[in-house]
Amino acid sequence: MEIRLIQVKEPESAVHLTSSDAIYEMFGEEKSADRECLWVLHLNTQNQVIEKELVSMGTLNASCAHPREVFKKAILNSAASIITVHNHPSGSTGPSLNDFKLWKRLIEAGRIIGIEVLDNLTISQTSYYSDRRERGTLYEAQEVN
Repeated sequence: MEIRLIQVKEPESAVHLTSSDAIYEMFGEEKSADRECLWVLHLNTQNQVIEKELVSMGTLNASCAHPREVFKKAILNSAASIITVHNHPSGSTGPSLNDFKLWKRLIEAGRIIGIEVLDNLTISQTSYYSDRRERGTLYEAQEVN
């Protein structure tokens, strides 16, 4: 009988993500995508990026995502936490009601499976919105109905 152990993926870089500014800077070309995309940063316990994953590519003003897809690879990578980033091709970085609803679901799912959602960002070519920065901390799941 062969015994196989799960291999923990090592960080791609030694960069510690300490601010939403640092996260925004990671997304060079992605800022100008012509359709909405959702990326997930998988982080280890030291907030080092294990992987930057494109989870969803949508249309001009919508991107569909489900917690199942958002957390699938994070679980396989043994991520301690994640950060979601999605672009708004319109240039506006204000989150939509659908953004807040998705973020609520992701936070709830993360709590259940033990992978913390550290932040959710919306980005454009010139600016970004950080949920953690704007609210001081991630909102409690019951705030968005």
